[in-house]
Amino acid sequence: MAADLSNIVKAYDVRGVVPDEWDEPLAELFGAAFVEVTGATAIVVGHDMRPSSPGLSGAFARGAAARGVDVTLIGLCSTDQLYYASGKLDLPGAMFTASHNPAQYNGIKLCRAGAAPVGQDTGLATIRELAEKWTDEGAPAIPAGTVPGTVTELDSLPGYAEHLKGLVDLTSIRPLKVVVDAGNGMGGHTVPTVFEGLPLDLVPMYFELDGTFPNHEANPLDPKNIVDLQARVIAEGADLGLAFDGDADRCFVVDERGEGVSPSAITALVAARELARNGGTGTVIHNLITSWSVPEVVREHGGTPVRTRVGHSFIKAEMASSGAIFGGEHSAHYYFKDFWNADTGMLAALHVLAALGGQEGTLSALVAEYDRYVGSGEINSTVADQAGRTAAVKAAYASQEGVTFDELDGLTVSAADWWFNLRPSNTEPLLRLNVEARDEATLAKVRDEVLALVRA
Repeated sequence: MAADLSNIVKAYDVRGVVPDEWDEPLAELFGAAFVEVTGATAIVVGHDMRPSSPGLSGAFARGAAARGVDVTLIGLCSTDQLYYASGKLDLPGAMFTASHNPAQYNGIKLCRAGAAPVGQDTGLATIRELAEKWTDEGAPAIPAGTVPGTVTELDSLPGYAEHLKGLVDLTSIRPLKVVVDAGNGMGGHTVPTVFEGLPLDLVPMYFELDGTFPNHEANPLDPKNIVDLQARVIAEGADLGLAFDGDADRCFVVDERGEGVSPSAITALVAARELARNGGTGTVIHNLITSWSVPEVVREHGGTPVRTRVGHSFIKAEMASSGAIFGGEHSAHYYFKDFWNADTGMLAALHVLAALGGQEGTLSALVAEYDRYVGSGEINSTVADQAGRTAAVKAAYASQEGVTFDELDGLTVSAADWWFNLRPSNTEPLLRLNVEARDEATLAKVRDEVLALVRA
């Protein structure tokens, strides 16, 4: 039976259970396929703290080096630290991580030189095809006379921290007490170096690197995973809390009351700061699930908002084509022109710290102007017929006056006082619902109406 890697090669990355679904010999083939597709003569490779990460990343490096490609190993790093290395060294890169997935998983996030994304349409499908073919037939012989590439090690953490701190000036802010929950992920590696020398009283939580995640899942978007942080912020009387996911490319913010701050509010706040830094002009990208607040704030600060589909490959492509200065998603991914259009939660966190420390008020008061509506968050429903249930929802709203539809990404239905988006999952039999409204009563009414139709 021919090899089929479609279960682990996803839309944006490689991800699966180790060693059941993939292992070091396959990682070696992925390394060879990656350099074949990119045409690289040199690459950079990093990994997270999962037990399987050093072995997998080493095998990938061997596969590349055997074909004459020089490999720079940056070792333990966050995903955005790998993007920094790819951008700074102008090399294609591979990051070994499964982000917030459980301990038995691992994966690879790939990029071209300058941190440009590699997804299904930009090389990942070809990498998969080559790995499948070579699994069946064996990898092609290395041409005679090929000199194996060099493998060197580089500590990129100091440069990464220096680059970020060069983009946001925190030297003159008032002292802030900040609790950081690293979730035993890579934030425990990056935060001490990035925060060093800043006027911050750091209270660390779960900074021990442990890919078995003994305290909680490293996924701060799930409310149960920030309960410890919320309690600690209140107990410490801290100014704010920050929670990073497993590979520390996403950052979630908690205010001084222990309340989670909407990623849309963070997107709007950072957009206003980036527009000010760019003379009050510039394009800001936001996906279609971010709050109405985001395009409103962007326009109020002189910018041009551009709405895109959900997903980093769409955001990064739009960032590149439009020359956007910043982009944000509802999932707490934040993208910066000054960071090679790549996503970095750490840089967003520094913006929040600078904004808070540059005035005397609380974080809850500061973000209130950026958080103007009420939202449902993402609500998942298991359905057998995604298209059929979506069509039923569309039909139910088609006769309502003043309602508009668009199908940029799933179905978005908008009215004067509310909107909702219903999107199918690419990987599971789910429909994902997000609702926003001007008040709680309207939100509850629309949410319940749509869920009744979806789950009928």
